[in-house]
Amino acid sequence: MIGILTDVTKCIGCHKCVGACVDANKLDKHIPAPQHTSDGLAANRWTSIIKQPDSHYVRKQCRHCLEPACVSACIVGALKKTKSGPVVYDKKKCIGCRYCMMACPYGVPKYEWDTPVPYVRKCTMCYERVSVGKQPACTEACPTGATVFGDRDKLIAEAKLRITKNPEKYINRVFGEVEVGGTSVLYLSDIPLGFLGWKDDLGKEALPKLTWSALSKVPTEFLGMGAAMTGAFWIIGRRNKMRAMKVKEEAEKKAVENETGDAGTEEKGEDSNE
Repeated sequence: MIGILTDVTKCIGCHKCVGACVDANKLDKHIPAPQHTSDGLAANRWTSIIKQPDSHYVRKQCRHCLEPACVSACIVGALKKTKSGPVVYDKKKCIGCRYCMMACPYGVPKYEWDTPVPYVRKCTMCYERVSVGKQPACTEACPTGATVFGDRDKLIAEAKLRITKNPEKYINRVFGEVEVGGTSVLYLSDIPLGFLGWKDDLGKEALPKLTWSALSKVPTEFLGMGAAMTGAFWIIGRRNKMRAMKVKEEAEKKAVENETGDAGTEEKGEDSNE
């Protein structure tokens, strides 16, 4: 299983990983306003750099949990944990319930609030790139090796080796090794990372077990509501397609009328000349 290891002590805050992510995923280059996002993440920002006191820079992105709470909370299967590690998203299945956003312990998934047809957006660990043997755009762009890509087990071994060699430099903890069942995105740090969601009270138990405990108590009417929401989503989609077709037909009709009018004008001009 693949993963990413970020060493906070090596990050210089250059934002090249952010720029690479924007380019690779064709995201809007507009920088989200601070009042709209407290951690730098947004529908058009899947990774961000958070500046901390004493010139510490910490990168935030989806953790790609080994047993993702977002996946277990999604009632239509729009989110999926791949065998290789990344958690991917299928917008064709999404009904916009946003349960994944509520389930994520790290507050990662974001919603396109300002878009007519909104979707949930988040880092996919450049799944399409890694599927063909490449590495994620963010790790490829990092100039200092602060964030690296590789096999998860080997990254954990490397992280522990760095701690052993420099015990005074790091907190004796590989963030993401065991929290909430473990994650594919790991951190080494010399400062606490509670502000990133790495809180001591998260525990080691995978959250889907807790998610299912909650969902199993939801009345059966919930299923009917889910079906209704799916139906509404289909109807809205069909309505939008019909509206687009109507606009296209009207534009074509107007173009034909204009051409006919121009032809008539030319004929009158020729008659007057004769």
